[in-house]
Parts: sequence; C-alpha cells; structure tokens
Amino acid sequence: MAENRQYDHEYKVQAVKLAKEIGQAKAAKELGVPKNTMYGWVRANRLGSLDLGAGSQTPQSAMTLNEELLQLRQQVKEQEKEIRRLKKENDFLEEASAFFAASRLRSAKTKE
Repeated sequence: MAENRQYDHEYKVQAVKLAKEIGQAKAAKELGVPKNTMYGWVRANRLGSLDLGAGSQTPQSAMTLNEELLQLRQQVKEQEKEIRRLKKENDFLEEASAFFAASRLRSAKTKE
C-alpha cells in the first residue's frame, strides 16, 4: 500500500527549485518523491499557489526594472482611464436619479 506522506512548505520550495535546475523527473527520483507529486508542485508554482520566495526568478523569467516600470505605467494608464469612465457613469446615474426624484415629486404634487 502506498504511503501518504505530508511535505512541509519549505521542502516543496526546495524540491521545485531543484526540479527547475535538473528537471522534474530527475529531481523526483533524487528526492524519492513520486513524479506526479513533483509535477503538481511545479504546476502549483507556475500557477502562483506555491511561492518560491525572493530570488526565485531565473534570468529568462525575470523582468528588468525598465520592463517592470513600463508595465506598471501601462497599468496605471488603464486604471486611470477606467476611473474616468466610472466617474462619468456615476455622474450620469446621479443626474438620472435626481431627474426621476424630481419627476416623482411633481407627479405626487399634481395628485393632491
């Protein structure tokens, strides 16, 4: 019967780092971890649910500071555009609400 082992977070982090260096199958064999378990940890890291901590970027995956700055500036631009759009919608809804409130007041007074 297969043993159901529990691995702590640090062990998983170190295993994934090793797998990135020497390959998943080889790392699994070296550590005595089932291949599917290793694949799951690497996948979890790729999807963002297993954080390897600071300094875990490879040169190929790390952004330069300039690239990151450009990306963040683009995000700010997009968010500012969205804020302007939402403010316009909010202003329109406030005006519509005031219009309908005034209309109800007028119709209530005419019924008296």
